[in-house]
Amino acid sequence: MCGRFSLTVDIVQLQALFRFVYTGTFPPRFNIAPSQEVLTVVQENGIRIGKMMKWGLVPSWANDPKIGWKMINARAETVDEKASFRHALKRRRCLILADGFYEWKKEGAKKIPYRFTLRNGEPFAFAGLWERWDKQGEPLYTCTIITTTANELVSTIHERMPVILPPERQEAWMDPRLDDSNYVKSLLQPYPAEEMKMYEVSTIVNSPKNDVMECIEPVNSE
Repeated sequence: MCGRFSLTVDIVQLQALFRFVYTGTFPPRFNIAPSQEVLTVVQENGIRIGKMMKWGLVPSWANDPKIGWKMINARAETVDEKASFRHALKRRRCLILADGFYEWKKEGAKKIPYRFTLRNGEPFAFAGLWERWDKQGEPLYTCTIITTTANELVSTIHERMPVILPPERQEAWMDPRLDDSNYVKSLLQPYPAEEMKMYEVSTIVNSPKNDVMECIEPVNSE
């Protein structure tokens, strides 16, 4: 699964890399957790738009938005089979921006946190789905991160990893005219292990209340 990530890059740099329109600000986030707001990119009338959405997808037909707590991730292998995700896969795909994500390795009774980034240090885009929920007046926009089988690097810590879309797949993923589920699913592959790196971080990241730079710093740095 993917249950925690970071996005510390300046919004201007993100707009340049992912070519989206956004009028708000986005402070550095070192420890983004489920139910919190995340920065997504959607395509509307051929234009990429930045939108803040709550992490934890609430299907439009749901009676209670609390269902979002169970919908922070969608499995790539079965995303087109689940009622919660099937329609979003066809029409409501998005990018969820990040520059690192965390996984925990079990060592006896302990869980040691590690941070995964691209080897070049650049920000990247998770494959995401989004929904609009309208049953309590003001629209609620929510999203989920798609996961896949871990690559050789991530599998040393966890069996699953979030789908990171390389630039050449982002255009197709964002195109709402593409509704062939088999083709869209073919875009959801593990990111090459040789293009990523990982390092151990402080257990301060264990609590989502801690959203500070120390979360992303290597534990052995001097």
